[in-house]
Amino acid sequence: MKRINSIHAFGAALVFGLFGAQAANAQYPDRQISMIVPFSAGGSTDIVGRIASQALSQRLGVPVIVDNRGGAGGTVGTQAVVGMPPNGYAITVSTTSTHVVGPLTNPTVRYNPMKDFVHIGLIAETPYVMVVNTKLGAKTVQDVIDMAKKNPGKLNFGSAGQGSTTHLAGLMFLAATGVKMEHIPYAGNAEATTAVMGDEVQVLFGSMPAVLAQIKAGSILALGVGTLKRSPELPSVPTIQEAGVKGYQASLWLGVSAPAKTPKAVVDRLSKALSEITADPKVIKQLGSNGAVASQMSPAEFKRLIGSELKVYGKIVADMKK
Repeated sequence: MKRINSIHAFGAALVFGLFGAQAANAQYPDRQISMIVPFSAGGSTDIVGRIASQALSQRLGVPVIVDNRGGAGGTVGTQAVVGMPPNGYAITVSTTSTHVVGPLTNPTVRYNPMKDFVHIGLIAETPYVMVVNTKLGAKTVQDVIDMAKKNPGKLNFGSAGQGSTTHLAGLMFLAATGVKMEHIPYAGNAEATTAVMGDEVQVLFGSMPAVLAQIKAGSILALGVGTLKRSPELPSVPTIQEAGVKGYQASLWLGVSAPAKTPKAVVDRLSKALSEITADPKVIKQLGSNGAVASQMSPAEFKRLIGSELKVYGKIVADMKK
């Protein structure tokens, strides 16, 4: 009799647990959500993340608070997310740097971008911009190439960190042109932008949102954009390909991811909210004014994008090591 009662009790607990989990998911979210931005404040990821967090707060009806955790090209903050509870209350801004380039180039990265995360969807895409210190005297991309060839190793280029996409964008430029420049890594795009303004480095391949205000203020000079088409925000600036570097292309995508095993109901709720905000004219305008283009992808599409990018950039990284 005790055994039967125990079985009944176990069954009741199991059913209650299942329905309890479903009820919890149905009520999601009912408290504050933390959005980990794995770069310092003021950089591209931070700018786009804050636009998205504010819009998601309004859409979900709870605060979505940005938590900046910069370091190592975004991989430090991203690693921290892996150990957080998979309940939808800890999400991260995932980028080409954190989920593709970092794992491919940084041997200290311990997370697997495909296995340790569930990917919610995209927020935006943005080009990289080749900018220089105004005192350098370069007016074109070719000017920089000529200076670097005449003074090999004398020019420095900054990045948002070792193994970041800004680092790779610089390496791709060096490989395409055959010039030599020293690489100086920083904690994020904001610090790298400050460095090129202060002449600590002469060149930076910065993400558009991080450098656009300084370009428009005349604090730094934009020489070329990494996309195949010119940016509407900088229509007079040629593409780097137009400037003579054939085959050069560098851009950044930014999305939202969460720890693996986050419940499907929670992922669906976040995906729906993300799709709604990236279709909102107000958000589209906010992103556009910062040089980013609002983009949408389902969780399955976003996961496929990351898998595809790992293959593409994996080949680039392997070729550079030859």
